[in-house]
Amino acid sequence: MPSPAPEPLASRPLSVWLVNPYDDIPGEGLPPLRYWTLARVLAARGHDVIWWTATWSHRRKAIRSAPLGIRDDEGFAVRLVAVRPYEKNVSLARLGSHRDFGKTFERLANESISSGQLERPDIILASLPPLDGPEAAARLATKLDATFVLDVMDVWPETFERLVPGPAFLKRLIAPFLLGGMQKRRKALLASADAVSAATHTYASAVLRDASAELPRHVCYVGAYPQEFPTPPRTMNHVPLPEAGDTAPPEPIPLECVYAGTLEAGQDLDVLAGAAWQLSAAGVKATIHVAGTGALEQSLRRSAAALSGSCRMEVHGLLSRQGYVNLLARCDVGLVCVKPESLVAVPYKACDFAAAGLAIVNSLPGELQKLIDEHGAGVAYTAGDAGSLTRAITGFATDRSRLNACRQGARQLAAAEFDRERTYPKFADWLETVSE
Repeated sequence: MPSPAPEPLASRPLSVWLVNPYDDIPGEGLPPLRYWTLARVLAARGHDVIWWTATWSHRRKAIRSAPLGIRDDEGFAVRLVAVRPYEKNVSLARLGSHRDFGKTFERLANESISSGQLERPDIILASLPPLDGPEAAARLATKLDATFVLDVMDVWPETFERLVPGPAFLKRLIAPFLLGGMQKRRKALLASADAVSAATHTYASAVLRDASAELPRHVCYVGAYPQEFPTPPRTMNHVPLPEAGDTAPPEPIPLECVYAGTLEAGQDLDVLAGAAWQLSAAGVKATIHVAGTGALEQSLRRSAAALSGSCRMEVHGLLSRQGYVNLLARCDVGLVCVKPESLVAVPYKACDFAAAGLAIVNSLPGELQKLIDEHGAGVAYTAGDAGSLTRAITGFATDRSRLNACRQGARQLAAAEFDRERTYPKFADWLETVSE
């Protein structure tokens, strides 16, 4: 990726601490996600950046270590905080790991400042979730006279409400008792924040509902790098030319669709096999690629093996970054199959699909669908309804002109809203202003 412009708005170099235990660190994957990107941009402007993260990789569910020479290669430092491992994203072990992170981060930071190993930070930006990291960051910011910025990456803890057992009316009654303590902690965090950033307008609106209008705020989507992907074709020959002497009508080229991401219960994955069966029954030639790993991977593999007919499903598992880029580059349609009750607004996969110029088929109402509609980047389907997904895919398989138009619209969406080379320098600009 081209280096970000090293022109700081701040009157002097700043010491910035980023507190996030989730994102991949250097050596784990490319391209950089939110915190790696922001750290690069800030470091390129001459700021002293330390990224505090966990020893357990949330994505890979494995112990991580920081490669030697990160400061020389990237311009910023990575400090690992020891935490217990966890295998399930929704588990007591994960909550315990979060507590480890907050407690140990605060202790290490205090010891490093007291010993003179580290200088006092000017800014501490901490991601929510989890709660424990930003709570420790808020206490440190008060003690060290630093600007505390809360970065809202999810509607936490409301996202857990879908896991409360029972019918909807019972969930509404029980959830406040189960989640009320976490909501009070979030409210206290907001009260202590000097500024708030968010990954979507939806998250900002939900979390800042009762916050002061004077509280500085900024929205920066997680984004993607359109520069990774080839430009989608402006014209498309979807009917191959007949061979010499061939009197049979040519076979249409299969529509290549892709779902990418975690294979867990919060995703709307049950519809994939159902849609594939229906597409085959209708004679629609298509391939549904599934890239990622999780608890549902083996179930999807069994479903894929049982399919026959004109539509097939191919489960790739967790791909390398280059393998992932290559897969998206040869597909036509990106499937954002996420349950709306997950409260996800604009997932990473949507940003990547737009960057790759894929027509987007989306289950999430609200902010993402509004962006898709504004740019003519795709269509909606109803989560949990395999027939609705089938109709969306069939529409693109039978109308390649519409497919082509949506692919161009998706690329325009990526350029306007998701291009990290544009949006993260603006994020850095804002951080420099709130520190003054």
